[in-house]
Amino acid sequence: MTTPDIAARRVLGACAALVVGALTLTACGGSANASNDDGKGGKDSPKTSTAKVVISAKDGSTGASINATGVKVSGGKLTDVKMTVAGSGQAVQGAISADGSSWKPKGQLERGTKYEIDATAKDASGRTAAANSIFTTVSSANSFIGTYTPDDGSTVGVGMPVSFTFDKAITDKKAVQSHITVNSSSGQQVVGHWFGNQRLDFRPQEYWKAGSKVTMKIDLDGVQGASGVSGVQKKTVSFTVGRSQVSTVDVNTQTMTVVRDGKTFKSVPISAGSPQHTTYNGQMVISEKFVQTRMNGSTVGFGGEYDISDVPHAMRLTTSGTFIHGNYWYNKGNPPFGREGTSHGCVGLADVQGDTTAKWFYDNSLIGDVVIVKNSPDKTVAPDNGLNGWNMSWSAWTAGSAA
Repeated sequence: MTTPDIAARRVLGACAALVVGALTLTACGGSANASNDDGKGGKDSPKTSTAKVVISAKDGSTGASINATGVKVSGGKLTDVKMTVAGSGQAVQGAISADGSSWKPKGQLERGTKYEIDATAKDASGRTAAANSIFTTVSSANSFIGTYTPDDGSTVGVGMPVSFTFDKAITDKKAVQSHITVNSSSGQQVVGHWFGNQRLDFRPQEYWKAGSKVTMKIDLDGVQGASGVSGVQKKTVSFTVGRSQVSTVDVNTQTMTVVRDGKTFKSVPISAGSPQHTTYNGQMVISEKFVQTRMNGSTVGFGGEYDISDVPHAMRLTTSGTFIHGNYWYNKGNPPFGREGTSHGCVGLADVQGDTTAKWFYDNSLIGDVVIVKNSPDKTVAPDNGLNGWNMSWSAWTAGSAA
């Protein structure tokens, strides 16, 4: 006979057995609310790396930048980047940044060249991400480059303008000029002036202040200068203006007076152009220096009148062929210096193979120094014949700006 207490215990035992069974079934069958479900497919599902690698030049693209092409990563760090010239496999040297977030080539890329980049990165959990791109940089036909002077790090005279010569005609002058800025530590206002469609010069109203530092920022990469033609340059260039030296050639007296930092440094006799071949008047800037150079009359329209292979201490004043230079071939019995003009338009100084007036002036001159010629029967030199924009009024100069 079963007592009430015994019956009750049996019922409780059966209920307990049912609960255990229910728990067992639940554990084996799984549940949408199981604590080990990560919401991305379960505990054992592989996770995607949080590192995202981006190559600036998209796969298959053309017209990639030769300056800005590189690799960046977010959510991780780059572990390896290989860049090669496609086809040849030639390696392109580059470096991953200290924080592992980016990579860029050490030097400028070549135009119109196909490259390949393979990059890998890891996130904080060590999971790998990768990216690959094969692309071609902008072609020479679809880009322009500006050759400029003066060079970065140089020291120049107070008359030295910043001068760009572009290898293609520029039709959007405002876009190009606005992406080149020239500033001086002296605070002088600097304005650009276009000579035609391929030359852009910058200068202040007066000569640069001696001792100032001039900084030029070129940001032409990707700037459209003409239809289908974009710039590729992106760099900063700076130069220093040295002491002030302005030399004045007086054709009436056949004398040159050298003034340095406002004081007369030296006066020397010269021989300017002959009456048949006069020397230009005006402010001229020394643009090149040659210890020795060949001068052939046929290259400047004088036929075979002269061909001297070793003209000493020559400094260019105009593109058309005006120099100030040494002269060792003069008549020693009747030297013209300080007396008469005998050249084909150049300014001649006495010279021999030794320590002479010409050598002294050469050694004491900088690229960018000014040589002024006055009282010649010739016309004033054209502003674009050499680096001679100082022969243009400030109002005319600023009128030629596109900015």
